[in-house]
Amino acid sequence: MAAILSVSGSPSPTSRTARLLRHLDDHLRRQGHDVTSLEVHTLPPDALLGADFRHPAIVEVTALFEQADGVVIGTPVYKAAYSGLLKSLLDLLPQYALTGKTVLPLATGGSTAHVLAIDYALRPVLSSMGASHIVPGWFTLDKDITVGDDDALTIAPGSAEALAEVTDRFSTVLSNRTAVLAVTE
Repeated sequence: MAAILSVSGSPSPTSRTARLLRHLDDHLRRQGHDVTSLEVHTLPPDALLGADFRHPAIVEVTALFEQADGVVIGTPVYKAAYSGLLKSLLDLLPQYALTGKTVLPLATGGSTAHVLAIDYALRPVLSSMGASHIVPGWFTLDKDITVGDDDALTIAPGSAEALAEVTDRFSTVLSNRTAVLAVTE
């Protein structure tokens, strides 16, 4: 199947965004995809904030983007936009790092007032980076994502169904594109 890079732009190691992405990563793996998870908060702050394109960690991340057929981008929404941490990473990638990639944008936030952040803040950046296909994404309210004492993730039924639908659509588009590319090579 396809190689997928799943990127969490949350600054928190215990964020709902990251947990949601890891849940969706498992869903994509069950569909046969090879998924690599990236937590942007684990990258060296000096490299991100100092725009050190040559830092070994940034070079490695750039290679992960190059090797991926598809990219899932997840971010919490702050002040009606994607996280500054995610922006720091995207700014360090080559201008057309998403060329030929299928991208699934996802966001989490505390209010439905931020639901359009995917379309008005994140999608234009992904498009400008050359994404060949940005599938419809999904915004999930924080209250719809709960983590139990046993660390088990629970997603409210309506949100769970919508997330499964957008993830399956991403998987299908990616599988079809990968199959077409394999035939033409």
